[in-house]
Amino acid sequence: MSRPQHFGWFLARGFGPQGWGYPALDWDYDWTRPEVYQDAARTLEQAGFDLVIIEDAPSLGSPSTIDLRVRHAFGGPKHDPLLLAPYLFQATRHLGVVPTVNPAAYLPYTAARQFATLQHLSGHRLGLNVVTDTGSARHFSDTPQLGHDEAYDRAEEWLAGIRALWHSWDDGALVADRETGVYADGAKLQPVRHRGEHFAFDGPLNALPFTDGDPAIVSPGGSGRGLGFAGANSDVQLALASLNEKSVRDYRARVHEAAIAKGRQPEDVKILFAIQPVITTSSEEADRIVAASAHPDDAALVQIARKQSSDLETDLTSLDLDKALDPSIFGAHVSRGSIQRLIGDRGEDAPLRAHLTALARTGRITDRSGFVGTAEEFADLVEELGEWGNDGVLLWGDFHPVTLHRTLDELVPILRRRGILRRAYADGGLQENLRAF
Repeated sequence: MSRPQHFGWFLARGFGPQGWGYPALDWDYDWTRPEVYQDAARTLEQAGFDLVIIEDAPSLGSPSTIDLRVRHAFGGPKHDPLLLAPYLFQATRHLGVVPTVNPAAYLPYTAARQFATLQHLSGHRLGLNVVTDTGSARHFSDTPQLGHDEAYDRAEEWLAGIRALWHSWDDGALVADRETGVYADGAKLQPVRHRGEHFAFDGPLNALPFTDGDPAIVSPGGSGRGLGFAGANSDVQLALASLNEKSVRDYRARVHEAAIAKGRQPEDVKILFAIQPVITTSSEEADRIVAASAHPDDAALVQIARKQSSDLETDLTSLDLDKALDPSIFGAHVSRGSIQRLIGDRGEDAPLRAHLTALARTGRITDRSGFVGTAEEFADLVEELGEWGNDGVLLWGDFHPVTLHRTLDELVPILRRRGILRRAYADGGLQENLRAF
């Protein structure tokens, strides 16, 4: 029997128009209401998933790209995932819920108190997907926008401050003795006086300490600075890399080295590789899908350019498809990992058409050129990842019943029969489930 792995779902559209642009939209769900998200969360919990990560972008982008981001709902509108989280906790008992948060948007004391409240309300099932996007900086203050690495510096200061506040209650500070009437011992509360480069605040925190661990910290990012942040701070790393043995092992080694450098153990960081599979009913159907994607027409390339323009906050649709892509068109705030995913290994001299064509093409799971295949074939891939020491997989898509069931209906029984997917949860919340194996 194979080694079990952790499974999560990345809600790629965030708290936004689920199913937009797909025929399934005619199910007529109202994406602004909680029901579709609650139904999906219950499905994931029944399937044995550890967590759902809710993507977010608080900004509609720069003035020049707002229309690109909203016209097809690639980049907005989005509502606040932190406020969606309580509805998902109410609908489930074990599933971890991980809204995306940006340090620029939350002062540390306010953040520590709000997150502590949700950790208690959820039975210690809260996670925080900490992103360092600086493109939204103008919405929160008039201070100059930070560069890529400086944004990570701010995030580390922010997170360290929040953790100091969470732990400002020493052991024994909470007494709750009914006979004496003493609820807490103020002598065991730490003052926490923080004066840093980006934040200044005082404690202690006006919230109870945790009984089953802090909220789990999740981070994305493939840059050296991003992997260093994960090794030093994160419980889960959202990993994007080529799924061959060398790439997987190299990626994991870089995160583990960063963890060890900060006095942590490699197993303290669970690395989940993000995959968007297309599960088919037969190998023949998978072959047809892959063949149909081999020669995309210009209309298909333009559609991909629209989505990439939203993600990169850079209008690719105005560029000549047959000219080389100049990386200098991307602002300093744009993720290096996002740019690299567009350019791949084709080099800067390749025309834009080559980059978009590569994104349009799908590949078969069987030859590891892509993620189209049957549930059995996908399970083979997950097993192989486990042989390379992998911790888990993060599936990717909308929170829509059609998306979920097309992906999971056949896959879950096969993964369970192979011993890859959990059948039961641990007690103690998200952190305990992450530590279970």
